[in-house]
Amino acid sequence: MAKLLSEFKEFAMRGNVIDMAVGVVIGAAFGKIVSSLVDDLIMPLVGVATGGMNFTDYKWVIQQAVIDGETVIKPEVTLNWGSWIQTIVDFLIVAFCIFIMIKGINNLKKRKAEEAAAAAEATVAEASKEEVLLTEIRDLLKEQTKA
Repeated sequence: MAKLLSEFKEFAMRGNVIDMAVGVVIGAAFGKIVSSLVDDLIMPLVGVATGGMNFTDYKWVIQQAVIDGETVIKPEVTLNWGSWIQTIVDFLIVAFCIFIMIKGINNLKKRKAEEAAAAAEATVAEASKEEVLLTEIRDLLKEQTKA
């Protein structure tokens, strides 16, 4: 049992597992933000564009409900395609936001790589100047020893 707990502790404390857990938590929070963006800002505009209807109200009734007075004996059977469309819009917005974030991160990485390459090139250029100077000194020393 102690060995099992030790192995679990080693597994759970790995950096990539902790990074993944942080990613899941941040992803859940990001999902809530995007859902609010879609539900509270975008879908009302889509509703206005479609004549003022709430997009999630779109459905296809396959079988009507059976009602006896105020009691529902059998609820209606529907295909809620409006909710499905809203879910697709949610996905597209999340995917676009992630694309923009990844693109920004890649641009930062590219800029840092270019700066590092420029610094390495400057170091090589400086080394070349030193090599030229050392070569000149060597040649002068050779001439002095010949004379």
